[in-house]
Amino acid sequence: MLNEKDIRQLQEKGISKEAFLFQIEHFKNGFPPLDLDRPATRGDGILAMEKGQEKELISLFDAERKDFSMVKFVPASGAATRMFRDAFRWRDLLRAGVEVDSLIESQPAAAEFFQGMRDFAFWEDLKLVMDKDDLDADHLLDDGNYLPLLEYLMFDPGLDYSSLPKALIAFHKYNGEIRTAMEEHMVEAVDYVSGLNGRAGIHFTLSPEHIKAFRSQLEKVRKRYEQRFGVSFDISWSVQKQSTDTIAVKPDNLPFREKDGSLLFRPGGHGALIENLSELEEELIFIKNIDNVVPDRLKGDSNRSKKVLGGLIIRLIKETRQWISSIEKGRLTDEDYARARDFACNSLNVDRSVFPDDPDQGSRVMKNVLNRPLRVCGMVKNEGEPGGGPFWVKDRSSGRLSLQIVEMSQIDMDNEKQAEIVARATHFNPVDLVCHIRDYRGKKFELGDFIDKNTGFISHKSKDGNEIKALERPGLWNGAMAGWNTVFVEVPLISFNPVKTINDLLRDKHR
Repeated sequence: MLNEKDIRQLQEKGISKEAFLFQIEHFKNGFPPLDLDRPATRGDGILAMEKGQEKELISLFDAERKDFSMVKFVPASGAATRMFRDAFRWRDLLRAGVEVDSLIESQPAAAEFFQGMRDFAFWEDLKLVMDKDDLDADHLLDDGNYLPLLEYLMFDPGLDYSSLPKALIAFHKYNGEIRTAMEEHMVEAVDYVSGLNGRAGIHFTLSPEHIKAFRSQLEKVRKRYEQRFGVSFDISWSVQKQSTDTIAVKPDNLPFREKDGSLLFRPGGHGALIENLSELEEELIFIKNIDNVVPDRLKGDSNRSKKVLGGLIIRLIKETRQWISSIEKGRLTDEDYARARDFACNSLNVDRSVFPDDPDQGSRVMKNVLNRPLRVCGMVKNEGEPGGGPFWVKDRSSGRLSLQIVEMSQIDMDNEKQAEIVARATHFNPVDLVCHIRDYRGKKFELGDFIDKNTGFISHKSKDGNEIKALERPGLWNGAMAGWNTVFVEVPLISFNPVKTINDLLRDKHR
């Protein structure tokens, strides 16, 4: 299957022959669906905090944050192409000669877009760039001449938004000030990841082709925000590693080859970012997607929930360390062992069957169970949004249960029992996590040791008119963190405010 040229190509990308063959086997056999036991709900896998508890955790976070280095990790690799998918369709219809009235009547989203166009944060920038070519955006909009507006919004020589990353799209405006998604993350970071030294750390994952534009925009605005908020921004970025790319295959599961005979590899999905996460040096890592931001008037509630999650993870870290320290000092008494087991089961959601009754045997197990990466994840009530959610999942070999964030692609919806469990789900994953990736001695974990490599999914694509199959690695907060200790907490709905389509920016939560 592999020739000498293939071996060299694998070596150049840092992919072993064993990893290549492992991927081929997944194409042949697929990924087994997860075995859902029940949805995680309030009081059964999801903590619901009272106001007094939230206040206590926020106070703990504010008091002890000085003892932890912190950073916000923002996956921002993709272009905004999908965000403008509807706009591409409207452009194509207008180019094909469809009348504006017909477009507006047949495309409700188009009507909403053009009626609200002056409310978008990018409107003034669009006017300026069109004015350079002697085009009056206001007149074009009022006259219903929409095609030039779309062309200048999405392509060069206009704003070229369709090729930019979401990080550089204008999201919000404030009395003449325009902020991109990147800038909103900077402002938000001031409140909950800035330490006593005045440093606010943010790490973005970017595509290589976007780095130059990202750096340019950052240097334009960095000093302004540093002076306004009295902080020093420590902003770094990384790209998805080539070694996490996955092979593409033909329908018969043989490797697809380019015209020159080389193997075709594709990015392995956001689960590959576990490698980027593992290279961060900070102790507490707040994870939030690039498009999930709110304007200043809503940041208070959103940021308070981050501090609740931060306070809770600090409390859990401290108690975990105390129990491991007690174990290292010698045998736990029967009473202490029972208390440690209750902590692991009730606070970290570890299946009780993991622990033997005998304290001597149990202490060795306890140390291994407690000494794992830890994530505290916010969950919002599900109001019909598509995507992953929190479930109790049964391990197929041991039968033990664990809390997992599950995507629909991981579930066999043809299985009546599994579909019924999904129907009873009450909460949704807004990608609002705080992580701790150091062991009790302060050494970073090998995060690859905690990945469920039997999770992932296969998608069908095309390449040069040929059908191919692509493999995506276990999702970053799904299979890539399957072996972590996990805690779910109910957070306000404002924690979930993504921008998936351009019209999402017209929602009240983005004004």
